Amino acid sequence: MTVRAGWLLAAGQTREDTRLVPLGVMAPESAMGSRDGVIAGGTALAATGAAAMQVQLGVGRALVQGADAQGAYPVAVTAPETLTVGDGHAQFARIDAVVLRVYDTTYDGTGQTVARVEIVQGAATATPVPPSLPAATLRLWEITVPAGTSAGTGGITWASALADRRRYTSAYGGILPRGWGLSFSGAYAGQYRDNGSGLDRWDGGSWQPLEPTVGWTPLTLASGFTNNGNGQGDIKYRRIIVAGVPCLQLRGGVSWATSGSPPNTGNLLAAVLPANCRPAALTSVPIAAGGAAIKLDAQTNGQLRLISSTGLTTWAALSGVTYPLDA
Repeated sequence: MTVRAGWLLAAGQTREDTRLVPLGVMAPESAMGSRDGVIAGGTALAATGAAAMQVQLGVGRALVQGADAQGAYPVAVTAPETLTVGDGHAQFARIDAVVLRVYDTTYDGTGQTVARVEIVQGAATATPVPPSLPAATLRLWEITVPAGTSAGTGGITWASALADRRRYTSAYGGILPRGWGLSFSGAYAGQYRDNGSGLDRWDGGSWQPLEPTVGWTPLTLASGFTNNGNGQGDIKYRRIIVAGVPCLQLRGGVSWATSGSPPNTGNLLAAVLPANCRPAALTSVPIAAGGAAIKLDAQTNGQLRLISSTGLTTWAALSGVTYPLDA
């Protein structure tokens, strides 16, 4: 038997079954329910095309949650499983789901007590959607089956047909690995997840990103301005989060030819900042420039403008400038 479930059979769970399936207190999703998903490690439960109309699911472990009163089933697939996809509809495409399903007749009345890897076939329509799943079923992959597809017509193009739908779970207190879909709520304040580029913390109402490493992007200067003013490097920017507040940070220096008179009426940029880097309201910050303290206006249209003052010469420094973007 290559698909094993823990705590499913009334009798007959072997010591080997117990060693293979994931055990312990898993990440919660409610007061009595656990977050179901794949146990990350290697290429757990990876899918590949095995033949024109066959898909193979690799080994791996997972947790399959039933109803809260039913509990969760730890499952292990200990050898690759090959499944056959039904031929395509004559006119319409469909989307099938590769799933890990637990049958427990005490709760579902199916007369079966077993865990299986299966394909749940979707409806063939002009605009196909993934199928809904029965209880105690974990979606792993989706397969787009074009109209008229069969072994006789060459079968499924696996490189484009397979869509990874594995979501991941972890032990209680562990960081949830990045998987398919980020649109889910945390279960308790202080829970962490990997968002693909950093960590998020659930604060009880929303996911808050922890401070990530953010690279710098060069700015395109308007005619008459040059980079590295006063030897301070090229003008660059980055969008960062400070204490939960989106901010823009600048660095570098600019210079121009005529003392006291920045070109382009002080507008620095030939290409304005992107929409998510513009302040909700006009924001003025003090900067150092050519021996005089002047200000920089961060405008809502994405332009940065130098507001000159008496004593200005031919350079301005933007290093250290950070301002909020929210209202």
